[in-house]
Amino acid sequence: MDKLMVSLLSFWNDITGTDREKGATMVEYGIMVALIAIVVLAAVTPLGAAIAALFNRVTAAI
Repeated sequence: MDKLMVSLLSFWNDITGTDREKGATMVEYGIMVALIAIVVLAAVTPLGAAIAALFNRVTAAI
């Protein structure tokens, strides 16, 4: 199975003119984007609750 995958990958690279480095770079960028999304989600969740409480206090004061 591995030999078949290597052959298919080599064939695809010959056709498209791409190499493994570009694929590895895309994977690395994908991992970075996923980690950034997790950090943003972790930061926004508590912040969202605080903002909702602030709006509720303002609405009650009006």
